[in-house]
Amino acid sequence: MSAVPFDQKDGWIWMNGSFVPWKDAKIHVLTHGLHYASAVFEGERAYNGTIFKLREHTERLFHSAEILDFKIPYTVEEIDEASKATLAKNGLVDGYLRPIAWRGSEALGVSAHNNRINVAIAAWEWPSYFTPAERLKGIRLDWAKFRRPDPKTAPSLAKASGLYMICTISKHAAEDRGYADALMLDWEGNVAESTGANVFFVKDGAIHTPLADRFLNGITRQTVIGLAKAKGIEVIERRIAPEELSTFTECWLCGTAAEVTPVSEIGEYKFTPGKITESLMHAYTDLVQGAKVSA
Repeated sequence: MSAVPFDQKDGWIWMNGSFVPWKDAKIHVLTHGLHYASAVFEGERAYNGTIFKLREHTERLFHSAEILDFKIPYTVEEIDEASKATLAKNGLVDGYLRPIAWRGSEALGVSAHNNRINVAIAAWEWPSYFTPAERLKGIRLDWAKFRRPDPKTAPSLAKASGLYMICTISKHAAEDRGYADALMLDWEGNVAESTGANVFFVKDGAIHTPLADRFLNGITRQTVIGLAKAKGIEVIERRIAPEELSTFTECWLCGTAAEVTPVSEIGEYKFTPGKITESLMHAYTDLVQGAKVSA
């Protein structure tokens, strides 16, 4: 990945209906989204010129905005087309896209009913979230200090910027201790997800994964579940207690950025990337590289 700061990259960003030079895509320091986290976003990957599951990502962006009580001033179809145009404008075939919508700087305070809703879409080259060497041997996760919030206390089912504050803190702490990432529990102490990806385990030939009703039900998560079921592998979605990790043999993370990444260690628990993990890792790669949209 390039060491060039993100605000100094070359290229074009779609912003409120038109393209602006990358370095000119700026907001004011008193923007409501910066101070009060009134922002929602998506992370998308393009493979061979096609944005994988674009419509699902765009629809989730709109759903997240609704949860945060604001309306994106474009249609789903317009954002789909703007995303495709952004990829093409930057000359990318394979890349990462970041659509984001936020309340502007018309007023600064908790209440911001009349603030403009801004939308921007950026696209850039971004290789796999973890290096190939890390993926082959499995990455190591620490336990996160913070827990995912109760849906009654935060908009847990939205892909909202404010929810990632504890993820950044947790990931930094894990990296400082030599780990690649951290595994988070939910507010009741059950296994939830990593700081930016969903988690899966294997036991006796079946896949177990936390029930995604108190954190983001990732599009990649849904895709991997579909791929597993198509292979005849049983998928069990349920609450998972941390002490159960000793009974699982395989583990992996999945997400748009992480794709399918094997895990070798979570705190004191060890896993060996095995046949099911490898099979789904290859199946997911084949699916996205083939630019198919069903899973």
